[in-house]
Amino acid sequence: MKKILTTLLLVLAATMTWAQTSSPLEQVKADPRKAYGNDYPYTFTTKRLTKAPSGYKPFYISHYSRHGSRYYWNGFLYRDLDTLLTVAHQKHQLTAVGEAFYTKFMAAKDELVTGVSELSDLGWQQHQRIARVMYDNFTDVFRKGGNVLAISSLSGRCVLSMSAFCQELVQCNPKIEVREQSSRFTLDGVVPTDRQNPVKHQYPKATPRYEKNRDAFQSDHTLGQKIIPRVFTSTEGLPGNPQRIGENLINLYTSLPSIGHEGMMEGIVFDDEMVSRWEGSNLGSYSWVFGPQYEMIPILQDILHKAEAAINGTSDHIADLRFGHDTCIGPLTVLMGINGADKDPEDPYEVKNCYQNWQTGKASNIQLVFYRSKKSSADVLVKCLLNGVEASLPVPTNNFPYYKWSDFRQFYTARCNSVKSN
Repeated sequence: MKKILTTLLLVLAATMTWAQTSSPLEQVKADPRKAYGNDYPYTFTTKRLTKAPSGYKPFYISHYSRHGSRYYWNGFLYRDLDTLLTVAHQKHQLTAVGEAFYTKFMAAKDELVTGVSELSDLGWQQHQRIARVMYDNFTDVFRKGGNVLAISSLSGRCVLSMSAFCQELVQCNPKIEVREQSSRFTLDGVVPTDRQNPVKHQYPKATPRYEKNRDAFQSDHTLGQKIIPRVFTSTEGLPGNPQRIGENLINLYTSLPSIGHEGMMEGIVFDDEMVSRWEGSNLGSYSWVFGPQYEMIPILQDILHKAEAAINGTSDHIADLRFGHDTCIGPLTVLMGINGADKDPEDPYEVKNCYQNWQTGKASNIQLVFYRSKKSSADVLVKCLLNGVEASLPVPTNNFPYYKWSDFRQFYTARCNSVKSN
């Protein structure tokens, strides 16, 4: 029995070590849905969190989250495919696999068109569970109850994500008082780029250094060409050019797990094909999140100001929660340099080692957890979780994953102040 237990412990240790040291490409191969990038549905980690240093207890959490899983963000995808498949069916230009896809798509069409951009049931469940895990991981923050402020973008899917999260927190402890707000007054702290934000900023755009060497990267753009013959016997006379048709099919495929229709495209796209093109798609994602990073400075300033108020006692919040979009959490991850996302490598093949686009998937979130010393109320540490996993920051520390609040505040205040808004 002792020998069996020892063997199991060694296997567990080896598994944990692999999870901590495996390369991004190995991680994508182990979980092919990570190749869906921003469409990756949230998954929950089993990694244990590092115990707080002796004498420190968590007392406050600052958080930013993307909304949960949703239907596709615009109706053009569904309408284009509806027209395309209808014409192909009428012209008898669908393969047997294409006919099966056509039947399944048409059966779900009304749901898809009605649901455009809406939060799905899975999206609601994701935020419920994230709230429950947060509560269980940091019970000391919530045990006695207290005030929580939650702010959201004006988008319905973000408002509902906020409601799911906050309802679950109150289910965990009815003593928690939550104020939810989706308002133009709070947009600067959650979606500063919203056109309805009364506070206007003009921050400069950034360009990643790898762009000048992008021609050295060999991208695989053939997947769309491969899958079209699986659906159509010919595309002659069909609406849309082949490139657009291929992109639409891929976009639909990666969105299906978020709405419970994974089997709709059976035999058309395969996950191993998505894996083979991931590094190229991740490279494009890095440019997309790197460019507007400075536009997220108001969110980072909101985090700093509210944390300082919670620490010095001018605020009674035990948590400040924010619910927005990938267009914010992605650039915010770069601005904060979480897990090296701000490294800005010149070599395009190095980008995957500092940024992975699945980290900005559905319900992705940043949690900053603050710990206070029993000996001194001014002695505060902060830890960063990215999607529930302890993450590194470009702030000096000799006690990872914990950082001194004074160092954290100084570093990010300087980073914010180094870029001026016109």
